[in-house]
Amino acid sequence: MAYWLFKTEPDTFSIDTLRIQQVSCWEGVRNYQARNMLRDDIRIGDLVLIYHSSCKNVGVAGIAKVVREAYPDHFAFDPESDYFDAKSNPENPRWVMVDVEFVRKTKRVIPLGVLKAMPELSELALVKKGNRLSIMPVSEQEWQAILSKEELGKSAR
Repeated sequence: MAYWLFKTEPDTFSIDTLRIQQVSCWEGVRNYQARNMLRDDIRIGDLVLIYHSSCKNVGVAGIAKVVREAYPDHFAFDPESDYFDAKSNPENPRWVMVDVEFVRKTKRVIPLGVLKAMPELSELALVKKGNRLSIMPVSEQEWQAILSKEELGKSAR
């Protein structure tokens, strides 16, 4: 089992949306490096930190589990979709998605500021300057460190 962090804008799709739907495709990834991770590395049973970005309360908001491995992102074929890509087609799909299942919300949104202050996360792409990937790997140690901050007032160890 591997660990991941998926970024989402909660105005578009939030941990609460996933809680209601229970299972959802993770579509719309349009970065080749992130696509390659979806396609080549993410497997059924992997756990995912759902990270809310571009909002007032930025941070880790919940946990999901991968329940379907990469398959063509059909939104890329739909001219009406925001994720349409004229160069992608069903015979030669350029983009993929996975399905994730709601596991739980975190006890609080674990703020980016808290994550940045944790020495044990210094190698995590999320806290490095200039990283804009929407999908990134998280080590087991980083996963545990992040979840240790669910309770308010927990100091960085």
